Amino acid sequence: MSLSATLNLIAEGWQSSDRIRDVALVFAGGGAIAFPLGIMAATIISRGRRAETRFAAAFLALVLATIGATAAIYAMEYRIYYAQWHAAAFSLTWTFQLVFTSLVSTVQFAVSGLPLYFPIGFLAVPVAALWFARQPR
Repeated sequence: MSLSATLNLIAEGWQSSDRIRDVALVFAGGGAIAFPLGIMAATIISRGRRAETRFAAAFLALVLATIGATAAIYAMEYRIYYAQWHAAAFSLTWTFQLVFTSLVSTVQFAVSGLPLYFPIGFLAVPVAALWFARQPR
């Protein structure tokens, strides 16, 4: 996933290698967290099923886990940046700021982050799902 994001950013003409590295680390972290979670979820969902079901379960679980984990890391980074302007911790205002900052970061990730998965990241998921489906059970 990190490779896909890096190549997309280079192709888009990002000049700062530090920024490219930062984005690549977010995507690498998301992928590293998502892979074991996705495989575990696929194992639970597809236990005792045919290879086609295992492939579908792995594909869906890996996609959702990868997007979810990467979006969560992105939201934490977003929250850390905006926390300096937020109210005192655990107040009602702070709670609203936390919720809405997280929602906005999720929308921003959906718009600007999801396209970075294409085409390499999207091709990696069916390969991993096929690997999972072909494992002896």
